Amino acid sequence: MTTTAPAPAAPKPVEPGAEPPPPERTRVSRWIPAAGVVAVWIVVWFFTQGTDTLALPGVARTDLHDELTEINNALLAGRDTNPVMQFTNAIADLLRSAFEWLQRMFVVPNPPRPVPEIGWLGVVAIATYVGLMIASWRIAVLACLSFLSFGLLGFWQDSLDTLIVTGISVVIVVVIGMPLAVLIGTSPRANKVVTVVLDLLQTMPTFVYLLPVVLFFGIGVSAAVVSTIFYALPPLVRIAGFGIREVSTTTIEATDSAGQTSWQRLRKVQLPMARKTIIVGLNQTTLAALSMATLAAFVNGPGLGKPVLAGLRINDVGAAFVPGVLIVVMAVMLDRTTTAASERAEKVARGGGGNVRVRRIVLAVGAVATLVAVYLSRTYLSLAEFPVYTLGDRLADGVNEVMDWVTDTFGGVTGAFKDAVTTWLLNPMQSLLAESPWYVSFVAIAALAMVFGGVRALVSTLVCLTGIWFFDLWHDAMITLTMTLVATVLVMVLALVFGVWMARDRRMDLGIRPLLDAGQTIPPFVYLIPVLALFGPSRFTAIVAGIVYAAPAAIKLVADGVKAVSPTTIEAGRSTGQTTWQEITKVQLPMARGSLVLATNQGLLYVLSMTVIGGLVGAGALGYDVVYGFSRSEAWGKGAAAGITIVLLGVMLDRITRAAADMRRDDGPGPRRAFNTRLPIGPPR
Repeated sequence: MTTTAPAPAAPKPVEPGAEPPPPERTRVSRWIPAAGVVAVWIVVWFFTQGTDTLALPGVARTDLHDELTEINNALLAGRDTNPVMQFTNAIADLLRSAFEWLQRMFVVPNPPRPVPEIGWLGVVAIATYVGLMIASWRIAVLACLSFLSFGLLGFWQDSLDTLIVTGISVVIVVVIGMPLAVLIGTSPRANKVVTVVLDLLQTMPTFVYLLPVVLFFGIGVSAAVVSTIFYALPPLVRIAGFGIREVSTTTIEATDSAGQTSWQRLRKVQLPMARKTIIVGLNQTTLAALSMATLAAFVNGPGLGKPVLAGLRINDVGAAFVPGVLIVVMAVMLDRTTTAASERAEKVARGGGGNVRVRRIVLAVGAVATLVAVYLSRTYLSLAEFPVYTLGDRLADGVNEVMDWVTDTFGGVTGAFKDAVTTWLLNPMQSLLAESPWYVSFVAIAALAMVFGGVRALVSTLVCLTGIWFFDLWHDAMITLTMTLVATVLVMVLALVFGVWMARDRRMDLGIRPLLDAGQTIPPFVYLIPVLALFGPSRFTAIVAGIVYAAPAAIKLVADGVKAVSPTTIEAGRSTGQTTWQEITKVQLPMARGSLVLATNQGLLYVLSMTVIGGLVGAGALGYDVVYGFSRSEAWGKGAAAGITIVLLGVMLDRITRAAADMRRDDGPGPRRAFNTRLPIGPPR
């Protein structure tokens, strides 16, 4: 039997005097012109590859790099007369004094005492009591076990040094950040201005903060604290400001009608109602501070970053693993403590929190026990200096043995995977980007920016590419861009597979999400350790570390975006007899397009940050240039140029993906909601 297609519905008549409906837009996939650009690029590359690539051999430098080095030398020579340098030196001295005072209080001998003012038993007792006071007995146990692990594994001083740097930084961030958060939360004009600065700070990879900080604040504690402040400030300002700004306008109007002043409204309404969001911002800031405090080992910052860095430099996985584990323990402790404190504050605000009388008795008894522990730690030497244990050394040896077995057993598999990705994806893309004449790559990248992001993305791309060319590191920048793009492609493959799976299967979501949350608390430094053991020092190692680092955020964004698709829309598709594959590809993923682009944006920036750190493990390119600039004073200019080039790459990728998301939002389908890559979506890196 032959069936005929139904006739198209007749257009609705236009009411007299009414405007006719706008004509339907014919949407053309942007991948078609993009494929055309790439095809032309490949043809031109085929005939011109290897010419005008602007590659610098080895550790060669250009005149611009030497000029930047001279500027650095001139600033250092005038440190005692330059008012700006005098001001930054005074701040550095103040930060060093605060750190050393806290060290003598808790970590190192305070002459004439042969031990700190408060010994290890007192420190553990104080940490346990703080956990009990601000959260619960579970957090108290977690804090106690965490601090004991610092000593049992042989890194008591390094662990406390890391906590001191993190603590000083977070306190200063709160002092500076909360007024800024209030400002952007209550003033739209200030929000526009401050957001531009926050976007720049959050686009910069962590590595890049260190070079200018060293110039003005020197190396050591001061550089560690200042770089940590700059890195940890944006999350608090942005998230707390967001919470203040999202307080119901109806509530604010009610307070205005009651005659409250702006200060009263802020203190009695906006801040209390935004308390939960503010503590989320504090949580993110604390984790960001810990991440940067460990990375500051590059500039002789104290703490656990130093033994990790030492292990990575000699490819000793076990030596790097033990302090790396303690960094993870510290991150989990801080994350769970701030989260539990937020939840308890919320319960108390709603009239909960358990039996108040019992809690007061428990806190009083705990306070007495803590004071006794502090007294004992000041009186007895064995309770002041943490005993020396070999548990950490034995664990390091065991890890090395395990990694040797894994390498011997699975080396063929990991090597084959590495070779396949390198041969079929990494090398061809690097050849196209880095071995094309620089002007060909310049025009091709600009054309792709125009295709995906329009004029706004094109303008940003032209500015960034011009800056990359100006700083004489074009070839290295293209290699770094290649590693970033390859890693991002693999990240998005994982994000689509696991994100869709989590969105469609609640059990899978409950099983995987805690692992992703834990993964987002780990500082990027730590990811290099197991990857280095499996794949050895190479650019592929940096790519895999970037994938592991970026995947949790991307997977969660895709899962949440797909999960947010209206059930009504899904049911409508099912009623037409769609298969599961059609439902995913024709309904859920198109409707979650904004979340997919956001996941790509975040994946690019996370991966770029890690591929730069990968300069430590043989990734080369811009990451190595920065490391080389740190290690050799005569190469400071090249390191600075590499840092600026990394920022330009990050800004370019960020602007292209954000503009692409805005254009896709305007095209539909799906709800028209504002795209903002800087909403509080997870730990910033």
